[in-house]
Amino acid sequence: MKTVQMTLDEDLVLAVDKVVKKIHTTRSAFTRDALREAIGKFHSSRLEQQHHRGYEIHPVSKLEFSMWEDEQDWGDK
Repeated sequence: MKTVQMTLDEDLVLAVDKVVKKIHTTRSAFTRDALREAIGKFHSSRLEQQHHRGYEIHPVSKLEFSMWEDEQDWGDK
């Protein structure tokens, strides 16, 4: 691991300290988890944007999924 110095707003540090006390962890562990989650959300958001752009460029055609209609089973039969 690498030690990193950060500057945070005092109210944010106080809020983190309250949370870490309740969940019995450390600032560092909490921050690592929060950063991993934020990075995961960032990557998911980028993928969603790419999919959105892809469907704008190549919209779904009406016949694209019709070949699978006979295969669908909604459990109502």
